[in-house]
Amino acid sequence: MSYILADGWLITMNAKREVLESASVCVAGDRVAAIGTRTQMVERYPEAEVIDCAGKIVMPGMVNTHTHLFQTLLKGLGDDMVLKRWFTCMTGPSAIHLTADDARAAAMHGCVESIRGGVTTVLDFMYAHPKPGMIAAVVGAFEETGVRGFVCRGFASMGEEYGTPPELIETPEKAMGDAREQIRRFNKPGGRVQVGVACNMIWTVDEEGYRQTRKLADEEKVLVTTHIGETVFELETSAAKYGKTDTEFLSDIGFLGPDVVAAHCVHCTTDDIRLLLKHDVKVSNNPCSNQYLASGCAPIPEMLKAGLTVGLASDGPASSNNHSMIQAMKFAALQQKGVHQDAEIITAETVLEMATIGGARAVGLEGEIGSIEVGKKADIAVVDYDNAWMTPIHHPVSALVYSALGHEVVTVLIDGEIVMRDGVVRSVEERAVRRSAQLHADALTARAGTDAFKRRAWRSATV
Repeated sequence: MSYILADGWLITMNAKREVLESASVCVAGDRVAAIGTRTQMVERYPEAEVIDCAGKIVMPGMVNTHTHLFQTLLKGLGDDMVLKRWFTCMTGPSAIHLTADDARAAAMHGCVESIRGGVTTVLDFMYAHPKPGMIAAVVGAFEETGVRGFVCRGFASMGEEYGTPPELIETPEKAMGDAREQIRRFNKPGGRVQVGVACNMIWTVDEEGYRQTRKLADEEKVLVTTHIGETVFELETSAAKYGKTDTEFLSDIGFLGPDVVAAHCVHCTTDDIRLLLKHDVKVSNNPCSNQYLASGCAPIPEMLKAGLTVGLASDGPASSNNHSMIQAMKFAALQQKGVHQDAEIITAETVLEMATIGGARAVGLEGEIGSIEVGKKADIAVVDYDNAWMTPIHHPVSALVYSALGHEVVTVLIDGEIVMRDGVVRSVEERAVRRSAQLHADALTARAGTDAFKRRAWRSATV
């Protein structure tokens, strides 16, 4: 099939960062075939279906560089907790009761939610493996919904003394053995869905775990991701155990490299940033989660000034409560402005770069996605700005970052396939996906006993 997205306000994110009014994009197969006027496109591609995008923004599909899809079933249960308590009291105890069916229901919902928000590529950090089949379940959800993505097989190899549930602890040999099996089962050259590897964090993974992960990633040539410097507790744990920051430790043992996506990096020092740059590590900025869990504000301006690649992310829905990258863009800009009391320190254009071409670069796909250019994959989102929140409109980038609420995306293409059109998800039946997620969420939290967090007492008020 071929389509002409006609007369939209086109945000290309190309090298010149061109924003074109009344531009038309022709999609042929899975690629962007041409960009020009409606007349030019219709003349060159008379067989293409014309989709009117007047009054809409046409933009690259966004890249969510860090989430935990299984946490879709835990939305709202971790309110008002710092990360360690959030993990040891709610998320970990829930995760040990997770089944493959739960993981699939959660991933289906998370992928549909991503599509609805204009996200076309998702990096899932799947660290909960109390039962077999988790990676296959998530990969299946990606394949069915049509989302592009990376499913990274994570694990914990220690941390019971810090509150890590023993049911989630695996030996590095077991975790990497399963990871290798899943990589060889699912990864195909140029495949839309790829399996990678992940290490959870410094207080749940031992040195051998990091070393074996690095070894497997080198052998299988896959993406690697981990949490770095998310909280003060991580720094304290690393200092007590290794006498250095987690970034310094991971550098010293040879774990860091250009294939690593480091999530959070909230408490990275200037020296840590130099090490990340030395190894060409990519950073995933998670502003909504970092504020939700009171973790802090990542030194993103310093990282960008140093030349690091920075992508944007929602983090898991148990610590940000949705997958909205449009919300994440606004938080990413406003958090830095407020903390630094500098209105110019992060601009709308900068965070849109993080959400698109920066995210594509972070996962190694900048040659294929992240911008709308001839020859690139047709991963495209169409945003309807004819609403009370985004109008009056003067500049589409500002409107996207500062005015949009996140529900304005109406049409999404991935690999040239229309997975949502005119607000209707076409790849799956959305209502069925939502019902399934609710049933699995209720059953999981009941089994785990974490449904008690739904019934927290409110203070009574006397009038």
